[in-house]
Amino acid sequence: MDKRTILWYMTFWGFAVNYMFRMNINIAIVSMVKHSIKNVTVESECPDAYVMSLKLNNTYGQQSPANTDDNKFEWNEYETNSVLGAFFTLHMIMQIPGGVLAQRYGTKKVYGLSNGVAAMLSCAIPIAAKINYKTLLGVRLVQGFIAGGVWPSMQSMTAVWIPPHERSRFVSAYLGSSFGTAVTYVMCGYLIAMFGWESVYYVTAALGFLWYVAWMLLVYDTPAEHPTISERERIYIESCVIKTSQSKSNPLPIPWKSLILSKALIVNLLAQGGAIWGLFTLTTQAPTYFNFILGLNIKQTGLWSGVPHLFRWMFSFGFSTMCDHIVKSKTMSMTNVRKLATGFSNVLQGLFILGLCYSGCNSTAAVVMLISATAVNGAVSSGTLAAVVDISPNFAGIIQGIVGSFCVFAGFLSPMVVGFLTINQQTLAQWNKVFYISAALSISSGFLYIFFGTSKVQIWNSSGESPAKADEKEMKLIGNKLNGVKTLST
Repeated sequence: MDKRTILWYMTFWGFAVNYMFRMNINIAIVSMVKHSIKNVTVESECPDAYVMSLKLNNTYGQQSPANTDDNKFEWNEYETNSVLGAFFTLHMIMQIPGGVLAQRYGTKKVYGLSNGVAAMLSCAIPIAAKINYKTLLGVRLVQGFIAGGVWPSMQSMTAVWIPPHERSRFVSAYLGSSFGTAVTYVMCGYLIAMFGWESVYYVTAALGFLWYVAWMLLVYDTPAEHPTISERERIYIESCVIKTSQSKSNPLPIPWKSLILSKALIVNLLAQGGAIWGLFTLTTQAPTYFNFILGLNIKQTGLWSGVPHLFRWMFSFGFSTMCDHIVKSKTMSMTNVRKLATGFSNVLQGLFILGLCYSGCNSTAAVVMLISATAVNGAVSSGTLAAVVDISPNFAGIIQGIVGSFCVFAGFLSPMVVGFLTINQQTLAQWNKVFYISAALSISSGFLYIFFGTSKVQIWNSSGESPAKADEKEMKLIGNKLNGVKTLST
């Protein structure tokens, strides 16, 4: 097995673990919080769902003694959503430093420690919650801060290890986040029913520790540093990847002004932000919506909150394979491939979220729309996410940090908006407002990228090299490799 394949698997499971400790609280909080009948006003709109919710939760939701009201907390909707959003409050602060640290110390350490330590902090959540609400907020703040280096640091490694015509497929490993979310929701639904909500945090922490050990043993920052890589694979990677001037000991000066004023970066940032608002809203709020609006029990809530993310991962892998084939065959330009993908991840996602607004009390229609909206977002791995590496291989980690800061702010703000709109008003009308906002941001940002986005290497990527020259060099190297390996031995 070549080392790029091993890196794909380790990256995939790394993002899976990352989303396990991010999302475990979304499903656990359904059983952590007492929801008084006076705050549930939806029974007049979905009476069948509400009655079924009471019956099913009484039958299946209280199997463990840990699920009794004595083990729950009296938090209102605003407090609950503050807990859900706390992770992202300081998470955004580490996005740009995460890219800088990866450039200086390497992705292996930054990605590994950020992910591993933050995952193991999940063990502290049950203890913190029982001390008081503010202590729990503190733990989630610290956990989010430590985990902030994960996404930007990985882009730096992708730029060094992965040839351009393989990047769409490789970046699909980032959608391990969807696989992790799916597994977390389904697994945790059953864990809560059988062992209580505390078990969710201990199991996900243990999985994070196992991943960290494997990552530190198997992954290296560059092909040249890997002790067991074949000579053929090393030469292939180094020949196909644009040679950067970056090194951990002698990093390039960061062109901050050019970065911040870059149209390519700004458009990418807005497109990723619009899509992530919609995705985060669906991901974070689906358990609450299914349980208290559509009346599903904790096992059903876990299942149908998780399945959409499994579809997102599968869609991402299939779509990225198609995009890599298109790029390799030169059927479309790289920029047009990225725009096509963004049409799916943003515009189509927004249209399906609109469909969710009109599903009403029809739980089947709601599940179909949620699955569809989440699945098509998987195209982001071939769109704006991959374009970050395209426009600047040298500063991909830092760019993702800048973009990530904006996206994480959306992840922090979205639960606050939901809490404001639904406090003591758990009604379809209020939830539709939540979905209308998400749909509007997703669709508008998608069209923005389609009209103004690009994946061309930017002139500030390296001094003295124009985008046209960099593109010509990149495509020439790809062409040499695709025509055979003769040039590699000379």
